[in-house]
Amino acid sequence: MPSKDLPRPRDPLGRISRRGFLKGTAALAAAPSSFTLTQGRANSSSGPILAYVCGYSGGHSPERTKANEHGIFLFHMDPATGALSRQKAFADDSDPGWLAFDSSGTHLYAANETETFQGAKSGSVSAFSVDRSNGDLTLLNTVSSQGAGPCCLSVHPAGKYLLVANFSGGSTAVFPIRSNGDLGPATDVKQDRGTVGPIYPTSAPRGNFAIFGHDGGPHTHMMQADPSGRFVLVTDLALDKIFIWKFDVQNGTLTANDPPSVALPPGDGPRHFVFANEQRMYSLQEQGSTLVLFDFDSTSGRLTARQTVSTLPKGFTGTSFASGINLSPNGRFVYAANRLHDSIAIFSIGKGGRLSWVDAVWTRGDFPRAINIDPTGNFLCSCNQRSDAITTFRINRETGALTFTGHYAFVGAPAAIVFLS
Repeated sequence: MPSKDLPRPRDPLGRISRRGFLKGTAALAAAPSSFTLTQGRANSSSGPILAYVCGYSGGHSPERTKANEHGIFLFHMDPATGALSRQKAFADDSDPGWLAFDSSGTHLYAANETETFQGAKSGSVSAFSVDRSNGDLTLLNTVSSQGAGPCCLSVHPAGKYLLVANFSGGSTAVFPIRSNGDLGPATDVKQDRGTVGPIYPTSAPRGNFAIFGHDGGPHTHMMQADPSGRFVLVTDLALDKIFIWKFDVQNGTLTANDPPSVALPPGDGPRHFVFANEQRMYSLQEQGSTLVLFDFDSTSGRLTARQTVSTLPKGFTGTSFASGINLSPNGRFVYAANRLHDSIAIFSIGKGGRLSWVDAVWTRGDFPRAINIDPTGNFLCSCNQRSDAITTFRINRETGALTFTGHYAFVGAPAAIVFLS
């Protein structure tokens, strides 16, 4: 938790102790049914929205929480209130830390952040079929991720390949998705190479000690294609670079682009990114706590930085680690999560994609590892890893403002949430 002397975002982000947090949740639990934590009823006309949450059981990095339960969990979201109600648990002790659907929503893929798989120093990736009528998952197969500690994955826009980033291994891998949705042997594996950046980030606020990730070799954090699918971008947190690869959709292979990468300020640690369209991308730096607006040339694959903003309130001093990033469905706002500061920063998107600070809202929990917006665009969920809870906020589509709904959904060390649309 942040020091009592460190500034927090403005109310309702007032200081609160862990005891106060627990008292508050207990009071909510005793409240009338109209204000229940996770038992909101599904909207009778549209039915509930299905959501899947993965929870950690331990893992590769110091900030990981040892949970009392682990695996993938099915929740129903009430589309009227945003309340999440837990339905089923699919036990999995392989430490799933990231989830992604294919475009049809009939298959779910999980990055399992183990350090060893079948005796080799590697994590694994699992493929599941999804029963859309009831949300049941059926394991199709599990394969080596071709590197230790896979932390993120995505499905290529063509729907034929799964792209996997291995954090501890510093590598990336491409897997063919076969006709039944399971995974074939990797068609390409690339190892990041370069000079590890400095321990202390260039752009972080004064008094910062967000130094994790620059103490060893490469640490690949995200691998995703641009909207056209012609290029694949890879962030390496330790090398402070975003690598750009040309993608051969016929063979599932990667070829270095020209230029092959773009550098971020030393030590800032690029983590996740999101494309606003084919010409614009926002990159989130974990150690630097910054958002960078990039122009993207969809013909050449070139990235050009145009704006850098902090994800923390003006005047903040101390340590925070940026984590998740989301773009609002209407394309007008960017949301970024801050761990230790425990907030979600809100930015409006102006002319040419430039960002303007709107606010920072307390997550009502500890260590938000990931955030995501439901298919209706009305709610944002924060996976608060150290609080064992997901909190839900209503989105004001005109202003971007987030209002806490009062709903907590409890699950051990939530790492990510995805919605079936």
